[in-house]
Amino acid sequence: MKNKQLEQLKNDWIIDATINDIQTKLQNNEISSKELVLIYLSRISEIDQSGPSINSMIEVNPEALQIAAALDYERKTKGSRGPLHGIPVVIKDNIDTGDKMHTSAGSLVLANSYAQDDATVAKKLREAGAVILGKTNLTEWANFIAEDMPTGYSSRGEQTLNPYGERFIVGGSSAGSGAAIAANLATVSVGTETCGSILSPASQNSIVGIKPTVGLISRTGIIPISHTQDTAGPMARTVADAAILLNVLQGTDEKDPITLSNELLSVDFTEFLKLDGLKGKKIGIARETYFDELTESQLAVMNSAIEKLTELGAEVIDPIVISSTNEEWDINVLLYEFKADLEAYLKNVDSSLGVRTLSDVIQKNEQLGEKALKYGQKLFLDSNETSGNLTDPTYLNSLEKDYYLARKQGIDAVMEEHQLDAIVFPNNLGALLPAVAGYPSITVPAGYTNEGEPVGITFSGIAFSEPTLIEIAYSYEQGTKYRVAPKL
Repeated sequence: MKNKQLEQLKNDWIIDATINDIQTKLQNNEISSKELVLIYLSRISEIDQSGPSINSMIEVNPEALQIAAALDYERKTKGSRGPLHGIPVVIKDNIDTGDKMHTSAGSLVLANSYAQDDATVAKKLREAGAVILGKTNLTEWANFIAEDMPTGYSSRGEQTLNPYGERFIVGGSSAGSGAAIAANLATVSVGTETCGSILSPASQNSIVGIKPTVGLISRTGIIPISHTQDTAGPMARTVADAAILLNVLQGTDEKDPITLSNELLSVDFTEFLKLDGLKGKKIGIARETYFDELTESQLAVMNSAIEKLTELGAEVIDPIVISSTNEEWDINVLLYEFKADLEAYLKNVDSSLGVRTLSDVIQKNEQLGEKALKYGQKLFLDSNETSGNLTDPTYLNSLEKDYYLARKQGIDAVMEEHQLDAIVFPNNLGALLPAVAGYPSITVPAGYTNEGEPVGITFSGIAFSEPTLIEIAYSYEQGTKYRVAPKL
């Protein structure tokens, strides 16, 4: 391809190109996957690492061009593997890749760590023919190191900015995965969530984020916080692209037993991309507490979004009251599970790094000093003070309480009371309940404040209700088409 053609594609066609858009061009030989990778690499150079300097990428895959070329040859000689064949995908830097990229969770302690093998989600991406273009920055350790760390900051990757304006928070912890997709630095991305880490950057960067039911996607090979709440999930500019990616990511994994409870193995999520998906749906608005945290401008956007739900055929119950909303919650489950789960992960890290326990990581951070501990490591210290023993009564009592408050007295109760299909929260402000319950949520762009800050509407449901949530989200997205690309 001539440089002039490449420049035109980079500046015009590639903006907001969907998976289907790209596949059409790949199949018609209008572009190759290798050329596509070059376009995205050029944008990363000009937008991410210079110019606006969004700083969403922490590392680029040095083998991306060669992988793309091999996939081009495979398409020519054997045909396409499917919708992700030749599609550049970026993944969060807490997801293992057994290649020439590091997996560090944004930390200096693991800055030189090479994983021995791909995480299960990375394997699935490669099997589907995706090109893993690089790793995205994140709030360090998925925002489980310090209490006051800004979203999108890590010691290794420094600060990621919001493409819609650096005055707006970028959201986290999957900050780079959100900002990169908003800025069109890749086609889709993979984030991870424990409590709001997909929903927050999706809302703040005006993209779609799906936080799946815990058990839909394997966590094997992902630097953990909590086996009770952790999950990976798709982040994309459209609900359709997110559904395509979810098809690839989901599945069972004997190394992650919760995935053996996956009720949706045979489901094609793209079958739920229905324009009339909101018709007849009953949706509850969780105003108590959550809407009180919105600015006046954000509240105006959300109220308009709720009106649209009615216009598009939904029955809206406004407000609903979730009885457990104002209960006192603790983070004992996270503190105990982080220590146990992290130390299990560290068993497979290169021994030359000298980190096998949480105590080792804390000590290494102290040795590195201010650069590693700009915001401290209070959560590490708090976690390390626990026994790490998952038979400890303190842990078990909190685990039981969380389960009851989030499920039985929370989402299950209110959805049964009103016979709801979904609950609406603004942005990621209601992330706690579905996160603790292990239930799914999907965020879709709902508009922008007077200042230009993106606002997202989040739909949450019961376990394995992703098909219903996708119907709702797609119908809302297509009925509003609020998203606009950032002006970089």
